[in-house]
Amino acid sequence: MDLETIKSSVFSGLDKANPHSHDGLTLGRVGEQNWNLLRGSLPLPQAVLKGSAVTHNAGWMSDFLKETGACLAPHGKTTMCPQLFALQLDSGAWGITVATVKQLTVCLRFGVKRVLLANQLVGAYEMEFVTNALLQDPDFQFFCLVDSLENATQLARQAEAVGVSLNLLLEVGVVGGRTGCRDAESAMELARFIKSWDPHLKLAGIECYEGLFVSGDAKKDEAAVSKLLDEVLSVALACEEEGLFSRETVILSAGGSAYFDMVARHWEETGLKRPVEVVVRSGCYLTHDSKFYNDLFHLLQERIPEGWQRHGSLKPALEVWSYVQSRPEPDLAILTMGKRDCSYDVTLPKPQQHFGPGRHSQPVALGKGYAIKVMNDQHAYLSLPPGQDIRVGDMISCGISHPCTTFDKWQTLLVVDDAYNVTSAVKTFF
Repeated sequence: MDLETIKSSVFSGLDKANPHSHDGLTLGRVGEQNWNLLRGSLPLPQAVLKGSAVTHNAGWMSDFLKETGACLAPHGKTTMCPQLFALQLDSGAWGITVATVKQLTVCLRFGVKRVLLANQLVGAYEMEFVTNALLQDPDFQFFCLVDSLENATQLARQAEAVGVSLNLLLEVGVVGGRTGCRDAESAMELARFIKSWDPHLKLAGIECYEGLFVSGDAKKDEAAVSKLLDEVLSVALACEEEGLFSRETVILSAGGSAYFDMVARHWEETGLKRPVEVVVRSGCYLTHDSKFYNDLFHLLQERIPEGWQRHGSLKPALEVWSYVQSRPEPDLAILTMGKRDCSYDVTLPKPQQHFGPGRHSQPVALGKGYAIKVMNDQHAYLSLPPGQDIRVGDMISCGISHPCTTFDKWQTLLVVDDAYNVTSAVKTFF
């Protein structure tokens, strides 16, 4: 990937939470500035990436892929960070997944050559952009989802007009769920229609999104996931029987960060005569989190064979630091962060560390009794247990729940080592 444009871009003091601008400073030289979060080199609130945790998680997933034989197309929407895309691809990712054509443009701009649009490709601008990109770059591989004859007809006409082929993954859905064919009959009708438009449309595989099954009842959710994966395979077997696939290798893909282990194991033996690529699309693994996906990962560890567990756990890599700005009540501290700074769509942030400048040599883990109860746009209400020593001007770190909706609040994130020295910076493109 071509990341020189990012490294040479101006590290602007006008961007959120960046220190005031330095003449001539570029993003690639941020790690040379001798900044340290705990010494007060940076304005707070500040979201930081723990470099050691990111490296560990990338290696963990690489080992997982080797263990299972699955492929990974991590969802780029999680970070929208080409520098992290490059790390994922260098660690063995098959390609990058996106949700929108706008996200696709970021991938193309920085040199990603295989992209899976985990969505239906609709709209005149979007279809024209994709087909022109295919026409202009013969090395660009593109896949998208389809679940209706209407959409397939639109795609066929656009591909024919431009003179390209579109690789399609037929999506199998569930009643009451999001997108996807609701029954095998409509799925097969669509597959036959796609075949009738060969070479402009090519049925590359069958796909689903199993991540909607998170009810809190693990056994019930796992049974629902297994049922959906069975339905995907049933459609794939029927399509192979009728000769509807247009590629020698069949793709079976599913997209969440909660059950990627089940996907990999479920399709280890498919019964398909053609070679199969099982493509999982987990994106949150790289930074993980401190609550939602962390809880789901514990369930994953209960499911996976004992031999796989030698690689350990994923590690939370994304932290948001803020100051204590007020102690208006004995059991309450007000922090200088809020909804503008970290995710709150799944659960509120989880207080994890306390650093008192001049009193502590390193952050101290927070025990029980600390919790974020409410967040405003730029304030967080931290409830405190009795006997604590939290003062105005102290620093608090919070773990987050759901990386996707924390990354999108930052134009730049600083990468730190375990002593909170700033080693580099990454840029997002939301």
